[in-house]
Amino acid sequence: VGNLSCTLVLNKHKPWIETSYHGVIIENMDTVLLDPPLVALDKDAPVPYAGEICAFMIHGQEAPFEAVVLNRTSGEGVLRAKGPVDCETQKEYTFIIQAHDCGAGANGVSWKKSHKAVVHIQVDDVNEFSPVFREAVYHAAVTEGKIYDSILQVEAWDQDCSPQYSQICNYDIVTSDTPFAIDRNGNIRNTERLSYDKQLRYKIMVTAFDCGQKRAKESVAVHIDVKPVCKPGWQGWNKRMDYEPGTGSKQLFPKMHLETCDGPLSAVRAMVELQTSHIGKGCDRETYSEKSLQKLCGAASGSTDLLPAPSASTNWTASLLTDSGRDSDLIFRFDGRQASNVPERVVPQNLTDQFTIATWMKHGPSPGLRAEKETLLCNSDKTEMNRHHYSLYVHNCRLVFLLRRDFTQVDTFRPAEFHWKLEQICDKEWHYYVINVEFPAVMLFVDGVTYEPYLVTDDWPIHPSSIDTQLTVGACWQGGEVSTPRFTQYFRGSLSGLTIRPGKIETQKVISCLQACKEGLDINSLESLGKDIKFHFNPAQSVLVMEGEDLESVNTAMAKVSYINSRQFPTAGLRQLHITTTVQCFGEDICISIPDIKAVVIVLPPSEPRITIAGSDRLVKPSADLRGATGVAPFKELRITSTVTKSNGVPFSAGGWGGTVHRPGVLEVMHNLDYCDVLVIGEELNPEHESLEIHHSSLMGKHLDATNSTSGISIYGVDSMGHYEEALRQVRYRNWRPATLANRRFRLTCSELNGRYTSNEFNLEISVLHNSAPVEHVNHMAVQSQYMRPVHHPLLVHTLNSHISGTPPAATVVIVICIAALVVIVVLGIYRLHSTHQDGSKREEDGAKDPKMDWDDSTLTITVNPMEEVRDEEEDDDEEEEEDDEQAGDMSAESGDSDETEEEDEREVKEGKQKSKLEWDSSSITY
Repeated sequence: VGNLSCTLVLNKHKPWIETSYHGVIIENMDTVLLDPPLVALDKDAPVPYAGEICAFMIHGQEAPFEAVVLNRTSGEGVLRAKGPVDCETQKEYTFIIQAHDCGAGANGVSWKKSHKAVVHIQVDDVNEFSPVFREAVYHAAVTEGKIYDSILQVEAWDQDCSPQYSQICNYDIVTSDTPFAIDRNGNIRNTERLSYDKQLRYKIMVTAFDCGQKRAKESVAVHIDVKPVCKPGWQGWNKRMDYEPGTGSKQLFPKMHLETCDGPLSAVRAMVELQTSHIGKGCDRETYSEKSLQKLCGAASGSTDLLPAPSASTNWTASLLTDSGRDSDLIFRFDGRQASNVPERVVPQNLTDQFTIATWMKHGPSPGLRAEKETLLCNSDKTEMNRHHYSLYVHNCRLVFLLRRDFTQVDTFRPAEFHWKLEQICDKEWHYYVINVEFPAVMLFVDGVTYEPYLVTDDWPIHPSSIDTQLTVGACWQGGEVSTPRFTQYFRGSLSGLTIRPGKIETQKVISCLQACKEGLDINSLESLGKDIKFHFNPAQSVLVMEGEDLESVNTAMAKVSYINSRQFPTAGLRQLHITTTVQCFGEDICISIPDIKAVVIVLPPSEPRITIAGSDRLVKPSADLRGATGVAPFKELRITSTVTKSNGVPFSAGGWGGTVHRPGVLEVMHNLDYCDVLVIGEELNPEHESLEIHHSSLMGKHLDATNSTSGISIYGVDSMGHYEEALRQVRYRNWRPATLANRRFRLTCSELNGRYTSNEFNLEISVLHNSAPVEHVNHMAVQSQYMRPVHHPLLVHTLNSHISGTPPAATVVIVICIAALVVIVVLGIYRLHSTHQDGSKREEDGAKDPKMDWDDSTLTITVNPMEEVRDEEEDDDEEEEEDDEQAGDMSAESGDSDETEEEDEREVKEGKQKSKLEWDSSSITY
């Protein structure tokens, strides 16, 4: 009790500190400057412990500060931050602090704490941040000739927390020599009158400074457009629009609007014209061959192409002039000196009462007052006479079709000449002409529109004769009534896709498909057009007429006018755009003159596909397979793929194409093919004993057809790569006399867009495997020794077959059975040890040699195949013989049958070996 009272007496007083403190800390520093300084006093001083200060305690707000005692005797302390203090996060802190003495002794018992003092800390800002503009870019427009007090105002802000560093004190124009100035509030004005003719747009760079003179890290761009003094017309449009293939419909003038200078309007009429006459045959169309296009559009089969691409089998067009550089679009140009006779084997012999003649034609006015006839197609007498049986020609910008029937068919005065007078015939533009004949009626289609003849003249039928006829393209053949047969009535113009189909006429749907343009004008979001907007397209969608009464509705509608090209690989180049506008005012016909607009659409070149044919390029087939009813399928493992490469080497989207990216910049795409040719390399096929063909059923359900000859086979038609793969895998090669044939080689190529894109040349060789006749061959490992007795074991044949086929579990079963048999024999033969030992030794010797004989015989089956590498096989067989010898030694212990049984067993073993040899040979053939 005495000690306790003494302790209490020793620590009689509480520490004392100020009632409040004010401090300042600079952000990102840790020392706090306090006013007054942090000092605690204790009246118990200089008594040890009781008069000393041991700690300062902080309470409240989870303040990021700590108080540390510097001198326990004097009570001095310091306040510091536990970590970085950010002014932008919190500018001020307020908390409670108390001082604690050290108690009555070293163990700190009976310590006392001071009263609570309030500490207020202010965080001083550091100019960390630079000014940042609120907009990434600024835009403004001014009218020429005016001085503005303020064109626009730019504004920047600063993230610092203090007014000194967060306020923007100054702006400055960085760009030199500009007619603009800026004040400290960010207002930009022009210092001189601007001229629209001198400069349409200004771009100036502006920077900002905070009040600590810290400059913005990035200046901001200010675009100022100079508008002319109000002139009526379309504004906000670009003279050029780039079109990326496969992107669908793209707006031409998304920001275009009509400036009328506040004139009162009652109606606006705008006509947008897309000019594509220089592209292909009048616009961007599919450039497949005429046969492929007809198949694609569902036309009836049986048409004859009179202007095919020149080749070995279609050489009559080789002398004609062609227009190149049209993306494989085959165009023949006639200048009044070229013509060609169509071979008789190609000409349809009987046109019947129903037939169709179709062609693309581009023709202009003929020179001279009395123009001569210009013949596109003519069937006339080859010799003696000069009768025209049927012909199609142009005369004085009139299209005339002549058809004179044979006297055997009709014997009365019948229609013979059908005349059409149309502007299209001499407008120097491409048009698609189809003549449907249902005698005596004849109908003309031009670009899908029907026209009846304005004049029909009658004539007598032609009297029958034995004179042959000649079909000619580009002129008419005059074989009689002249000293020297020659061409006459030459055609001047361009033709493409001239076909004739006997027995059927073409439907309106097919004609529309064959001449359809794949590019044109379009309107995005048709349903969003104003109700007062009226619009009309021409059939080719190259002209759009739009009318409306409300200016805002017209502006909205014009912004939705788009260009579309549905071809996967369109023809690159420019297309002209022409917009004409008329404006009507109230009570007046035309009050405002709107200048025409001329712009261009640039169709960018498509990424060219790389068509790759892959598969097994060498097949080894037994001659029996070639003689089979179905022959062999050379392209059974064929694979056709196509990839496109982006020029910048960056992965990209396929747009309208479906595909998979394999590596950066390379995309596998799906598209159509239009033909695949399989050509025979070397000697042509001999139809007497070999064929290369495809069954018609393999083409069912596809847009494909096929023709074959001694040179190979051609599969054609616009269809998917997958369908072409399926068809090519069904191509069969058959040879019913392959005895002298060593190999046959073929070359396969495929095309898209009539040869515009072609695949690699895939070469394939079929090697014929002939059966070898038995040959006497001494093999000491295979010949049976006369001192060896064949020993039969039921599992021997199975073991050999299992070993050859590589099945280890069967060998394991044999070993187990043999071991069990040995144990039984040893137990039963103890009482006859001597005699059994002699017999058992003999059997082991015979049995050890006999399996080797069987295995060595199997090696002969391997060497029968000349395609195998004999040396490697023999090395493998030697290793396998060692394993078989060990197994055979065990099995020989059970051999003890009679001689008769052994002979039967020997036959069974040989049959088993022969069966094994046949199975091995069959498996070694590569398919």
